[in-house]
Amino acid sequence: MENHSQHNKSSQYKKNSLTLVGAVSMGTGVMIGAGILALTGQIAELAGSLFPLAFLAAAVVTAFSAYSYVKLSNAYPSAGGIAMFLQKAYGKGVLTAAGALLMYFSMVINQSLVAKTFGTYSIQLFDIDAGSWIVPALAVGLLVFAFLLNISGNRAIGLFSLLMAFIKIGGIVVFALGGLWMADFSFESSSASITESSATGFIAAMALAILAYKGFTTITNSGSEIVDPHRNVGRAIIISIAVCVVIYILVALAVAGNLSLTEIIAAKDFALAEAARPALGDYGLWFTVALAIVATTSGVIASIFAVSRMLAMLTDMKLVPHRHFGMPGSIQNHALVYTIAVAIFLTLFFDLTRIASLGAIFYLLMDIAIHWGVLRHLRKEIKANAVILIAAIVFDVVVLAAFLTVKASTDMMVIYSALVGILVIFIGERMFLRER
Repeated sequence: MENHSQHNKSSQYKKNSLTLVGAVSMGTGVMIGAGILALTGQIAELAGSLFPLAFLAAAVVTAFSAYSYVKLSNAYPSAGGIAMFLQKAYGKGVLTAAGALLMYFSMVINQSLVAKTFGTYSIQLFDIDAGSWIVPALAVGLLVFAFLLNISGNRAIGLFSLLMAFIKIGGIVVFALGGLWMADFSFESSSASITESSATGFIAAMALAILAYKGFTTITNSGSEIVDPHRNVGRAIIISIAVCVVIYILVALAVAGNLSLTEIIAAKDFALAEAARPALGDYGLWFTVALAIVATTSGVIASIFAVSRMLAMLTDMKLVPHRHFGMPGSIQNHALVYTIAVAIFLTLFFDLTRIASLGAIFYLLMDIAIHWGVLRHLRKEIKANAVILIAAIVFDVVVLAAFLTVKASTDMMVIYSALVGILVIFIGERMFLRER
């Protein structure tokens, strides 16, 4: 913490600038932006017709996972969030730096996922092929817009996130209830496919569903700005997850009731727009696409805000190298530039399924590191329950193993990409910290 005053100067923190409602809207804003729009179809592809249950099962795993973050946030609320938690557990070493970078990259991957989803849904209104160059072009445009808004300052983001969160949550509830109202719940067409989805497939689907909830971790990165952080960071995490569980299950049921499993998988990158067609006609399609645009835009803006803060903190903690490249402004502004550059690269060179898979792998590895660190080094200090921590680790390991098993048989490229990324992070950090 020796660089905290310098950090405050470089990243313009404002104490007590985020209320509980503001923190919840930021958390749900990041979660709902990616989770339900991009991942519903992918989860259905892995879990079969039981996919609505995958969201529920993932919520249980996320609840165990959130325990560590709530305990840590109550004990050490800070702007560093995950990075500060890892440092408390492991000290200023390779494991802390690499774990924090895994989290950082999983969040940047999430931005890329949401931006690509923005492009995929936007073209549903026109006769444009899903493989068109227009999709990544729209995605890059959204990332640049989000970057410009983030440069403009904290208060604008807080107000924008709050407004967008209300519009989007309201809109998605309307979609879900409208879809359920029109749904045909015979499930006969998909009953044959229940047997096709193996237990491994279902557990692997949970890895992607967990990704749909991981936005709650962005709340920990704003610990030093939330009013009464020792109580409200934990509360904001719990409320955000609870809100998303209800919304995700309603939406999954609405999609399942309006499309057969085959149709959901065929339209996996824009399943909600496809489900709106039979349920609500052309107006439903327009409504869903507009909702997707609002959800993805606000999701990217809130996420970039949290991620760049994390990279700035890592820079101040001297855990990552930093170059100005002649850029003016604060470290956080530079962190914004790097974050957008990585997100644009991923958006241009990876498809939605691979982006989501990479995000899930990185996030689960970092999550295991957090729980292990608390179990080994901080359990007594923050009065954490060992049984819950062990359960959280076991759940993460089982889900990750199932996911890697499925990917090994369907898309080895994802595993190779993840492996290269992890090796680059660990070797790079080892060399950087040894030089210092």
